Amino acid sequence: MTEITDLDALREAMAENSGQPEGPARNARAEELLTAAEKLNVPLAVIEALGHQLKVYNYSSEKGKMFVPFARLLRMWDERPEDFDEYETHSLHWVFKWVSAGMLDQPHVPLASIEKWLGEMEHRYRLAGYSERAVRSAEHSVAAHVGDVARAERAYAAWLAADRDGMADCHACELHGQGWWQAEQGRDAQALELWGPVLEGEYTCAHEPHTALASSLVPLLRLGREEEARAGHLRGFRLVRAMESMRGAYAEHVEFCALTGNEARGLELLAERPAYFTDDGQPQSKLDFMSVVALLMDRLTVLGLGDRQVPGPAGREWTARELATHAREVALALAARFDERNGTTHVSERARARMARQPLAQRLPLGVRSVRPVPPPAPPAAPVAGTGQPDLPSLLAEARRMSDTLRPGAVEAWAAAAEAAAGTELDPRDRAEMADHEAMSLGPEGTELFERAAGLYTEAGDPGEALAARARGAYVRALAGDVEGALAAVTGPYDEVLALYAADGTGIRQTASVVMSRARILTRRAHGGEGDAAALAEAEGAVREVLALVEGRAGEDVRLAARVAEARAMLGELAGLAGDLERAVGLFARGAAAFVAAGLPWFAVEYEARLASLAHHLGDMAEAERALRAALEHGGAHLEAPGRAQLHLQLAEVVGGRGEAVEAARHALEAAHWADEAGESATLGAWARQQLGGFLLRQGRWAEAAEVLESALPDLTAETHGDGAVVQTQWWLGDCLSELGEHRAAAERRLQAAEIARHWPEQHDHATLAHLAGESLGQAGLAAEADRAYARAGGLWRELGNPHGLIRSLRARAWLALRAEDGLGEARGLMADAVRECEAAREAAADEETRQQLVAELGHTHQQFGDLLARSASEEDAEGAPVREVFEEALAHMVRSAEVFASLGDGALHSRTGAELAAGRLEADLGRPADAVARARAVLAAYVGHGGAEAPDGDGEAVRARRAEAEQLLRLLAERPD
Repeated sequence: MTEITDLDALREAMAENSGQPEGPARNARAEELLTAAEKLNVPLAVIEALGHQLKVYNYSSEKGKMFVPFARLLRMWDERPEDFDEYETHSLHWVFKWVSAGMLDQPHVPLASIEKWLGEMEHRYRLAGYSERAVRSAEHSVAAHVGDVARAERAYAAWLAADRDGMADCHACELHGQGWWQAEQGRDAQALELWGPVLEGEYTCAHEPHTALASSLVPLLRLGREEEARAGHLRGFRLVRAMESMRGAYAEHVEFCALTGNEARGLELLAERPAYFTDDGQPQSKLDFMSVVALLMDRLTVLGLGDRQVPGPAGREWTARELATHAREVALALAARFDERNGTTHVSERARARMARQPLAQRLPLGVRSVRPVPPPAPPAAPVAGTGQPDLPSLLAEARRMSDTLRPGAVEAWAAAAEAAAGTELDPRDRAEMADHEAMSLGPEGTELFERAAGLYTEAGDPGEALAARARGAYVRALAGDVEGALAAVTGPYDEVLALYAADGTGIRQTASVVMSRARILTRRAHGGEGDAAALAEAEGAVREVLALVEGRAGEDVRLAARVAEARAMLGELAGLAGDLERAVGLFARGAAAFVAAGLPWFAVEYEARLASLAHHLGDMAEAERALRAALEHGGAHLEAPGRAQLHLQLAEVVGGRGEAVEAARHALEAAHWADEAGESATLGAWARQQLGGFLLRQGRWAEAAEVLESALPDLTAETHGDGAVVQTQWWLGDCLSELGEHRAAAERRLQAAEIARHWPEQHDHATLAHLAGESLGQAGLAAEADRAYARAGGLWRELGNPHGLIRSLRARAWLALRAEDGLGEARGLMADAVRECEAAREAAADEETRQQLVAELGHTHQQFGDLLARSASEEDAEGAPVREVFEEALAHMVRSAEVFASLGDGALHSRTGAELAAGRLEADLGRPADAVARARAVLAAYVGHGGAEAPDGDGEAVRARRAEAEQLLRLLAERPD
């Protein structure tokens, strides 16, 4: 550790400590620095060290430590105010507000002391000439805390009426406080209106929009604005996650999870911050945190998960039920301490109300991976006589109605009837239908049970249904892979049923069932034949036999109508196998429409989905989109989670493909949710999250996209999803992190993606990612690492024959070199290399368009060369001959840039005038005002006839900017003494 020997060293050490993460380590370092400051025997050093200590305590979980250094500072001010410079005088008055709020948060500080402190603050602010705004804001906090609504409203009005001055909180903090009060009084819409400029980024500070985003979550939910609440949670949690001092805001995110069906994510949040359960430095935020812990644990208990292990205070294991009890006890004990101090019951009432909140959304998908906790299955309730539960005859009647009308859940209805019939003597027909439907539920495992059902149908006197059951048994053999065995097994029932039907021994329904089973088996064989013409022809003949038997004779019988619809769709399937995709699309559409017309839309889902796939393959995206939407609509509540996830994911791709990123994101979000519900988080869910992240990125929703992409990455693997998906996700994530200013993390993602792409045959992505990594490393201040990344990219651009990439990598390396001590020589050499590469590529250009692009690149390179040289000259040495020579060299490059751009005509007008103005500024610095004036006037002349109104779209602003720059240069030159 460097020894602190003077005030400058102390200030450097304090600045370094300010940049460290919030927490005890930073606080301890501040205490060490105060000790070092005391040894300097410089009063201002102690004052600044005390102020630094106050700041780090305030932005930590040890806020209670603020009072001692502040009391010492105040005593020093009262004794020797002349020891305080202007900044420290302002800071002393500023932290009055911190201490006032800090006292409220500490129940051991008497209310009378807080009121006395408020009066002291008012007195000192008045003496210093400040307005009452900050004082009335502090008074409002006191009144709101104790539950004195009338006084709080008066103070609120006075707060807003007083003038803003140097002691007023920043706009962002003030708006957060004002919005908090409106929400506290149930005026959610007004709260959100006040928070709007903060949430939208117009006003920000160290803790905003962090707290406003957290505070807005419940009001948004209460107003039904779920999409905004979801976005606010993803954005806001990312901001507060690493800030130890924001336990209260963190608690609001846990609360959001508890109120939106995201209990599992709430548990993840608790696990990330174990110290929050026990940190005592700020009792108010601990009360907030433990209140929402109790709320979340109660939700889990209601869901039947009270015995589940959950994160809790260190030292033992906790179940949800145990932690709920503990958290409630801690929260109410803290609330009681506040109420005892305040002489009211307001804090306890507020805590109880918070812990008793009910969900505001049954299930609000977030897009990030978080599998919903599954409660243990409840034991089946035993029927109780006289309770009105259905008896066996009613269950049989309902099951038969559902199967006759092909309702979803018919198999389950028969299972319920069979369970109720256990130990009861039934007639053969009832037993046959029970066995038949149980076999259906078993799929390929149900062959033997179908045979048993056939025997029972025969015993019941229904030979046609017996043959149908045997045919169904044959079909499940085909599903198991034994197609030839299935075909042999169905031949007998097929021949027998046709003979029986001809002799009026059975009905059309039973006959159609056997004929359809045979057609299904032959279609399965056609699939295995890989387009074999004979197999296709035989299958088509069997399907047409179904149509010949049933079409036009269905009447009100939905079973027969379903046979017609399925046959149409099967013809589509066979047409697809034969390669006639357009005919397949039409037949699938007819089959789906027939199911819908029969009142059986859920059967249309499969065929609309197949139609969508074919339409997509044929490039008919409008038809694909229509079919996918129809499938979702037709499936409705009957769609199972995996199918729903697939349909939403496909629809997201189609909708996103036509540029509708907002709607595409909604479908990707639904896909992620249903994949999680289906237990496919690591497979289909990862795909959906990857797509969702991309669609959010396209909307510029960087923080949300980053949260989602980070959630997707652990599940994305080259084996399951392909390394292209992994690279794309890392790439997108790097873009998001770059936009969020997290440059080191962005560089890591881009380098990880580049490392994978390094092994691909085509190296363009590798080069681009290396180049982007260089940008991020440079912005993170890692110049040497950035230079290596740019050099890697430059080598790849050269191998790829991409001069633009090579030139830009050289320019970027030149700017990095300039940062180093005595780096001008290397920077000049790299820029010169860029010029040479550009000139060589221009001469070798294969066509005029490419040549023109390289001419423009040359113009930009000369301009950057000139700019780099001009910036390299220090102001202190501006009169020295070497600096003047650098300016002359810079001017030569700017003039050359303008000439190059001029050769491109009007298409490069703005680039040319930009270079002209840069040259004019250099000429002014070199003492050539007449030349500078001439350049500025030439720029103005170039824009005669280019007024903002008549300029092309997007061009008017550039015209106005150039004119303004030229006019400003002329004014500066006119104001200079001769």
